[in-house]
Amino acid sequence: MTAYVVYDVFTDTPFGGNQLAVFPDGEAIKDHELQTLASEFNFSEVVFVYPPDDLRHTAKLRIFTPTMEIPFAGHPIIGTAVALCKLGFPPDMTLETGAGPIPCEVTGNSAAFVTTVPLNRTATPAPDLVARALGITADGIDTTVHVPLQAGVGLAFTIVQLADRATLSRCQPDIAAMRQARDLYPAGLDFATLAYVRDGSTVHARMFAPLDNIPEDPATGSAAAALAALLRDVTGTDQDLTIHQGDDMGRPSVIRAQSDANGVRIAGQACHIMEGRVVY
Repeated sequence: MTAYVVYDVFTDTPFGGNQLAVFPDGEAIKDHELQTLASEFNFSEVVFVYPPDDLRHTAKLRIFTPTMEIPFAGHPIIGTAVALCKLGFPPDMTLETGAGPIPCEVTGNSAAFVTTVPLNRTATPAPDLVARALGITADGIDTTVHVPLQAGVGLAFTIVQLADRATLSRCQPDIAAMRQARDLYPAGLDFATLAYVRDGSTVHARMFAPLDNIPEDPATGSAAAALAALLRDVTGTDQDLTIHQGDDMGRPSVIRAQSDANGVRIAGQACHIMEGRVVY
């Protein structure tokens, strides 16, 4: 039998935030079963923990969505760091990912990590196609600060600023347009899109990746990191953002995202809600 724990991440309230399953002993699971287990949970991500390749580090993570393994994701790092600390690991740790080693610090039920992966812009999707993919009209996209961009710091997202909060709430992805966009702009995920509005340091965001069996994600740390890095890049100023996500789907989340010359720092809380064993 293989034990796992489940955390709700980027929240301090059970049944808010983003669900995460963590298997502390990944070596107990056959390699070909990892994707099957992740698909069975059907959370946006499941993490399997292994001994580190570099013994100076704490652990190695393999991160799976319902459809694929990905190199980097934010809420799995935050949730796994808190989970490992609860299991006796030191509060200062370095977690190996497909995007490189990630230093983390844990304080109680909160964790933070820093990524120094440079911002990578991969494409500039056509605004009218992005609008159709989000199920809104083109005039709902705000290009004052930046046009829709596909960019990331380890995992790429299409990042689009919208005109107002009402437009953000109206988003309802169009699967046919999403498929068209995926084919035109291939990336690690299938045209995963972060739509947001901003008022000073406060951001409201929604992230959609329906082609990866994630109709909407309640909290996306990797997209938050991409957004903070992108805004610093296009504005030339350091960023300190409080990102609210999941409100429109009934799973409120709060992500703190800061970016400066040293990289991007993501912070948030995680709430342990259940544990169990795989018995097949």
